[in-house]
Amino acid sequence: MLMLWVKALHIVFVTSWFAGLFYLPRIYVNLAQQTDPGAQACLLGMARRLYRFTSVLAFPAVLLGLWLFLGYGIGMGPGNGWMHAKLLMVVLVIGYHHACGVMLRKFEQGRNTRSHTFYRWFNEIPNVLLLLVVALVVVKPF
Repeated sequence: MLMLWVKALHIVFVTSWFAGLFYLPRIYVNLAQQTDPGAQACLLGMARRLYRFTSVLAFPAVLLGLWLFLGYGIGMGPGNGWMHAKLLMVVLVIGYHHACGVMLRKFEQGRNTRSHTFYRWFNEIPNVLLLLVVALVVVKPF
């Protein structure tokens, strides 16, 4: 019964974390286009708060996932290559999250050199990663 609660909470925290990762680069799109200092300050405040909140959400998502993997052995043993691929995707999501933080610091320092078009494409990465993770977990192709 506890395992089902851990799974449910893991799904909730992962979903919430991804919601932040979907929205944060959209703020960067607007920041890259904005020239008004007042609007930039407002968008930076939004981005800063969202990045902090998503960082908080990432910890229980990862910890609950590790609990399921190590504590309950989900995805362990032969025939569970999908879990290794999923763990690689999780590492990529963490890297993406970190990259968002680096970009935020550049915006805060006024050192952004990327266009809004770059951020529009960058914003699609979490969609692809989530699609791959869900497909691996549900389909278990290998």
